[in-house]
Amino acid sequence: MATASVSQRRVTSNVEITEVAISPPNRREFLYYIWSASMFMLLWEFVGIGLWFAYPRFRVGEFGGTFSFDPAEIPSAGAAPFSVPTGRFHVSHLADDSLVVLYQVCTHLGCIPKWVPSNQRFECPCHGSKYELNGKWIEGPAPRSLDRFFTTLVFTDRTTLSSNEAGDPIPLEGREVSEVQIDTSKRILRNGRI
Repeated sequence: MATASVSQRRVTSNVEITEVAISPPNRREFLYYIWSASMFMLLWEFVGIGLWFAYPRFRVGEFGGTFSFDPAEIPSAGAAPFSVPTGRFHVSHLADDSLVVLYQVCTHLGCIPKWVPSNQRFECPCHGSKYELNGKWIEGPAPRSLDRFFTTLVFTDRTTLSSNEAGDPIPLEGREVSEVQIDTSKRILRNGRI
């Protein structure tokens, strides 16, 4: 076996290596390669831009992300709601000692209803829709009540309560709230005018 490998080496060492001349691409091939590369780059740019716009980049404390609301700013029961313009929500402490977080946008055409202290309700300045403190529709062209945001309350005894699927107010039951988390990416649509 050793002799076979030696003779094989001799044969391979006697093989002549010839150089193959590679001609440069002609004009048609050159333009084809340039065109293909430019189309690939253009496609890659569109995909990159599309992903950049499609991928959500919400941070804590900006609309579309989660807000940590200071429990000291919760209004007293039945008082005017506390408005957070950066989060586009109102925090309402209802007379029955429950808490609800309302989306600031009217369900009619997207106007911003304001709290009118003299009438004790939200009123849309553009088209006249009116809502109660809990966001319930009163009158006007709006098709439904104000939408709500998913909210989580942590009490001082470390118990936690969160919004349900219907977005009903969260009962406080006289307990002291230590932490409020409002997720503005989870909007709860209210069905009908209730």
